[in-house]
Amino acid sequence: MDRLRFYLVFIIGFVIYFYIDTNFFALILKQIFVITHSKALGHVATYSITLIPLFITVAALHKDYRNIPERLGISNGIWTGTLFALITTLPMLIGFIVKFPLNKELSFDTIIVNTISSAFFEEVIYRAFLFGQLYRYTRLGFFPSVFIGSLLFGSAHLYQGNDINELIGIFVMTFSGSVLFAWIYAEWKFNLWTAIFLHCFMNLYWLIFDVDTNVLGGTYSNFFRFSTIFIAIFCTVIYKINKQFSFEINRKSWWMKRSA
Repeated sequence: MDRLRFYLVFIIGFVIYFYIDTNFFALILKQIFVITHSKALGHVATYSITLIPLFITVAALHKDYRNIPERLGISNGIWTGTLFALITTLPMLIGFIVKFPLNKELSFDTIIVNTISSAFFEEVIYRAFLFGQLYRYTRLGFFPSVFIGSLLFGSAHLYQGNDINELIGIFVMTFSGSVLFAWIYAEWKFNLWTAIFLHCFMNLYWLIFDVDTNVLGGTYSNFFRFSTIFIAIFCTVIYKINKQFSFEINRKSWWMKRSA
């Protein structure tokens, strides 16, 4: 009964959030912009409002309104996440400095909206909630837990594509990125800051340099991006080995776990 209740609350909570986000996000954003005249502040405030159903859902899932940040993975570990992301994204930063010019049309609002705000709120939605609540607190394994969130994450970025080939490429790239962020989140003891800052810095460097108009990129940009991904995976593996921590994601947790 408790397991059924968990799934029902999870589904109902997400459906309510999704309905509000789909139908009212743009309206709320417009009204806040009228008051603040700031796209950045409007974006952050609108996300904060539309995510209220998810925060309430997390509290209802665990019958605890006091430890929502801990259940999401943002109660501590911010400096660990920052340092991890700074180190692992160095290939992108250095490579982009050498190869690409600065984006001279960049604004403060664009930086906040497309890096800090989007990284934080997307990680809360797709990793901490859609993946994290299922994987951490049910018997579902990594692959079934990560699938729905990654599917939605990939679909949410399709607006960047102009033809079928671009759409497929963007979906595959963002779906795979979602799986990577979920794995990072899990292996760093469900410290969401690792995924948030990795996501944030990757977006930031892509934005401040004139790299490409969408997430696909070209040969050089993808070389630097995949170098960052390799280092992120390598650093995570070394961290687990040096600390003598067992890997969270293994054959026993791929599909179904013995216990939540």
